[in-house]
Amino acid sequence: MKKPYIPQKLPPKSIEWPIHIPHIAQANAALARYDGLMETMVNPVLLLSPLTTQEAVLSSRIEGTQATLEEVLEFEADPARYVEPSKRADIQEIINYRTAINRAIELLQKRPICLNLLLELHSILMNSVRGANKAQGQFRKTQNWIGPPGCSVEEATFIPPAPDALPDVLDDWEKYIHTDEKDRLVQLAIVKAQFELIHPFLDGNGRIGRMLVPLFLFEKKLLSKPMFYLSAYLERNRAQYYQALNGISEKDDWNGWIRFFLTAVIEQAKENIKKARAILNLYEKMKQDVPAITRSQYAIQAIEALFHRPVFSIAGFANRSGIPLPTAKRIVENLKKEDLVRALSEGKGRKAGKWVFAPLLAIVNITEEVTARE
Repeated sequence: MKKPYIPQKLPPKSIEWPIHIPHIAQANAALARYDGLMETMVNPVLLLSPLTTQEAVLSSRIEGTQATLEEVLEFEADPARYVEPSKRADIQEIINYRTAINRAIELLQKRPICLNLLLELHSILMNSVRGANKAQGQFRKTQNWIGPPGCSVEEATFIPPAPDALPDVLDDWEKYIHTDEKDRLVQLAIVKAQFELIHPFLDGNGRIGRMLVPLFLFEKKLLSKPMFYLSAYLERNRAQYYQALNGISEKDDWNGWIRFFLTAVIEQAKENIKKARAILNLYEKMKQDVPAITRSQYAIQAIEALFHRPVFSIAGFANRSGIPLPTAKRIVENLKKEDLVRALSEGKGRKAGKWVFAPLLAIVNITEEVTARE
């Protein structure tokens, strides 16, 4: 049987800094370009909110949830409608993930990343979902392990540190976050990997570890907003992701992990830039088109409501935008004629119909085609 992993003190002594210089330069430049684009946005939190939800979906999917982004958006447009219990549980996990990120942003205005912050995020993440009974908001006091579903500890592929070792290794991890490393992105790579190898919670470690990416970048002022979406790359390259982490625990191969992580930042920054620029261009176009189409004094409120919730009921659209309901109905009908919104499902009786702001979803690449659901 494998023995519990014993993490080395940080920073790792095996880092070969010279070999990482090209990737360090590219990653920092790509991240700076992405942040520069966000700085040009009047309200990046609003405009990029669909990408924030997509990040929650993809990060949760790595852990096994099956809900899609459009299913989450449909549920939020009509939380009262019936959803299969298993699907509802998936959706709730995704909503919790997004709620935890938003709460972290609030907390970082008052204090830096610390162990107490992680405990609060974990409590939010595990609230009322599967695994909520697994020491919600607490570091584990029992041994956990990683391996095929249902495997015993004897069959585990990785056994994290023993519970009595957690206080020391977590203290060392927390102190390292607040040291001045040669490069912040390499430091982030180390922080993220060490956290996942420590695996301090009974459940939710992967999701908390991925949350650390935008939070660290924001705290260290590498980003003006904590909105960097890395899970898409990690999900596409899941085998290499786990292989690189295993390389640390099995061969002390920090250099392989750092190379993988910097590559992830470079590639994901390019994708984020492409999507963010397309969203910004769409927003600017809507500022021209929607007033002309609707001829309404509420055009700007309508645009912001569409970007905030691209799947919506007309009542929800009216409430969020502050537009009177009859006017909201007329605006949506006018936008439908121009193919800017389309019906996702028809209303029946007390069941409200749902609408979709299709151009935005096309950019986010939620799905090739959003089909109507009853």
